[in-house]
Amino acid sequence: MAEPPSELTPRPRTVRMSGGERRAQVLEIAQELFASEGFHHVSMDDIADRAMVSKPVLYRHFPSKLDLYLAVVDRCGADLIAAVEQAVAPIEQGPVRRGDGQAVIAAIVRAYMTFVEVAGESSGLLFESDVTRDADVRKRVEHASSVAAQRCAAVLEPVTGLPPADCDVIAVSLISLAQGAATHRLRGAQVADPRASEHAADLVTRLAWAGVQGLVRADFSYDE
Repeated sequence: MAEPPSELTPRPRTVRMSGGERRAQVLEIAQELFASEGFHHVSMDDIADRAMVSKPVLYRHFPSKLDLYLAVVDRCGADLIAAVEQAVAPIEQGPVRRGDGQAVIAAIVRAYMTFVEVAGESSGLLFESDVTRDADVRKRVEHASSVAAQRCAAVLEPVTGLPPADCDVIAVSLISLAQGAATHRLRGAQVADPRASEHAADLVTRLAWAGVQGLVRADFSYDE
């Protein structure tokens, strides 16, 4: 006599993981779901089911869906900030030689291009979030871009001699330009073409540098 089908079908088992591994797994799954479906269309049930964990286990790591969403945002933002930090380091650490300014702008533009290409739709969690009505949440979501602009402004101030408020405006404009171009490429068909990526980065760099170059102090002393 055949056994009941329920006994023949193995039940999926949750893979045993450490707390850190489980948290990382949940963040990865949540990032994918939030990026593709949006915050409001994803439930904690959806995430728990995909991660094959119980809701109590999920809530042990993240007290609410918003906490989980913001943890994902922080994770994406840290990658972007690290790329921008690396881009501005040559100017900050010196010596500063002619041509370094354009090289830094090129590095910032490429940082955004690369971030969007690697993150894909997840980049929208920082740039096009649907959870920004609350001021505190909006500040958290926009943190990475704010830090990137602050780092750029700090580099621009000694080079241009302009007041901090003016450098803030220039930096925000530069970041917006790089972000907009990177997002536009994500929506296009050539995002996977390295040559097209380099060409786009070069175009944006030339456009940005043409403006910034005109603001560099005439008496700025380069390290030759």
